[in-house]
Amino acid sequence: MSEKIGVLGCGWLGMPLAKRIVQDSYEVFGTTTSEDKLKQLQKEGIRPFQITLTPTAIQGAIQDFLSHIDVLIINVPPRLRGKNTESFVDKMVLLHSEIKKNGLTKVIFVSSTSVYGDLEGEINELTPPKPTTESGKQLIESEQLFWNDSELSCTIIRFGGLIGPDRHPVTMLSKKTHLTNGNDPVNLIHLEDCIHMILTILENQYWGEIFNGVNPFHPNKSDYYLSEATKRGLPTPNYATDLSKSKAKVIISQNFLDKGYAFTTSIIS
Repeated sequence: MSEKIGVLGCGWLGMPLAKRIVQDSYEVFGTTTSEDKLKQLQKEGIRPFQITLTPTAIQGAIQDFLSHIDVLIINVPPRLRGKNTESFVDKMVLLHSEIKKNGLTKVIFVSSTSVYGDLEGEINELTPPKPTTESGKQLIESEQLFWNDSELSCTIIRFGGLIGPDRHPVTMLSKKTHLTNGNDPVNLIHLEDCIHMILTILENQYWGEIFNGVNPFHPNKSDYYLSEATKRGLPTPNYATDLSKSKAKVIISQNFLDKGYAFTTSIIS
């Protein structure tokens, strides 16, 4: 009998992921912070729970949610930009505590390649992270919380920039001028491949591993975003002329590729 899967955070990635897991004949339990989305989850065959993580408390029936599942997918972004300075680590400490009370042992932690910071050259899963942003620092600390717990079978996925329906970084870059990193490579992944990777981990029981999730195609930013903006009829971003060779990072999904898997969805529109 298939394991029961819990998706904590049914947002832009979590919702389509949960729907696809249902289609693969798993029983799926999903959480949302919004009461309005409970019926939507239910309609998709997902058992809905309204749960909100804060740095001081978890609001909602977290133990009821955890008691139904065999695998927990933690898909909660830090959201530390702007005025929101609440601690993501404190949220994860509370969640970790609830997991320990419950006895759940299998966890997929959705992280980000931001943990590699400003490292240069080719980066794979064996490269020690060196975060420079607050978000990256809190993500790596949260990763370690679950990774270092010997009673958990934790797998970490570090996704690159996420693209998909109604989501693409070119929409934010299109009107900007004097951008200075035009020779740097892109490190992106399509929503479909995010789902593909997570399903592959579930189906093959790849526990206690780290995966980078970045499409192997790495065109430079100026060429790529010029093309993507043009296709969408958007103003093209303006990059300053720079003839120097980029020293930026190229993130390799070594673990996934070494296991014989391929990315299925192009980052080219």
